[in-house]
Amino acid sequence: MVGFFGRRLGQGLLVLLLISLVTFFLINLAPGGPSAASKFESTAEERAALSRQLGLDRPVIVRYGLWAADMVQGNFGTSMNGGQPIGPMVRQRLATTAQLGLAALALSILIGIPLGVITALRKNSVLDHVVNTLSTLGMSIPDFWTGIVLILLFSVTWRVLPSSGMADLSGGFSLKEWLRHLVLPASVLTFVMLPNLLRFTRSSLLEVLSADYLRTARAKGVGEFWVVYKHALRNAFVPIIAMVGLLLPALLSGSVIIESVFGLPGMGRLAVDAALGRDYNTVMAVTLVAGGIVICTNLLVDLAYSVIDPRIRRD
Repeated sequence: MVGFFGRRLGQGLLVLLLISLVTFFLINLAPGGPSAASKFESTAEERAALSRQLGLDRPVIVRYGLWAADMVQGNFGTSMNGGQPIGPMVRQRLATTAQLGLAALALSILIGIPLGVITALRKNSVLDHVVNTLSTLGMSIPDFWTGIVLILLFSVTWRVLPSSGMADLSGGFSLKEWLRHLVLPASVLTFVMLPNLLRFTRSSLLEVLSADYLRTARAKGVGEFWVVYKHALRNAFVPIIAMVGLLLPALLSGSVIIESVFGLPGMGRLAVDAALGRDYNTVMAVTLVAGGIVICTNLLVDLAYSVIDPRIRRD
C-alpha cells in the first residue's frame, strides 16, 4: 500500500509539473499581455516600459524558472493587474467555490445514487422512464440557460431568492442567508452533474445484478434485500466511486460559467477575469490549484478502491 501510494504521488507531481509547463508556455504564446489589456497604457513606449517592469522582456524559460522557484516556496506572486498578493486572493475565492461545489456534490450523491439504485431495481417501469427522461434533459440543457431561467423565476418574478453574490458573513454567520444565496447556483450545478451519476449508478448496478454469484446467492435462499444491499451494491460501488472522482473536474469547470452567471466571487470567475486581463501569474495560480485538487482527488479515489474491494489491494 505504501509503495502504491508513493507511485501515485510521484505520478501526480509529474502531472502537476507538466500542467505548469504547458500552461505557462501557452499563455505566453498568446498575443498581447498585461500591458495590452491595460486601459491606461496606450503608446508602444508605455507598453514596453510596463513589460520591463513586470519582467516580461526576459526569455520565457527564465521567467518559468523564476516562477517555479517561487512556487516551490509556496509563493504565488502578485497579480500583474491589481498588484495584490495572489495567495490570499486564491484562498478567499477557493472558499466560495468549495461551498458551491461541495453543496452540489452532496446533493448529487444523496439524490443520484438512491435514484440510480431504485431505477435499476425497477428497470423499464414508469419511474425508470420518467427519471431517464429528466436525466437526459439535464445532460442536454446548457447550465447557463438553466441559471438564467431560475433567476427570472425566483429572483425577478417571485423575488424569493437573490440573483447574485454570496452572503456577507463578516457580521456573523447566518445559515438562512447563506442558504438563500447558495440555493440557485447549487441547484444548477446539481442539475448538470446529477444525470451522469444517476445513469452510471443504474448501469453499474444492472451489470452486477446479472452476475452468476447473485443467482447462486438467490438459489441458496438469501433474501433479496441482502442480495442487493450486501453483495450487489458493494461491487457496483467501485466504478461509482470513480465516477464521483471524475465529477470534481466537472465541478471546477462548471463553476466558471455558474459563478459568472450568478456573480459569485469564486475561482471560476477569478480565472475568467485573469484570462481577460492577461494576468499570467493569477492564471498560473488558478490552474495549478485546480490541477492539484483534481490529482489529490484521484489519489483518494485510488485508495478508496483498495478499501471497498479487497481484490485490488496492494502490498
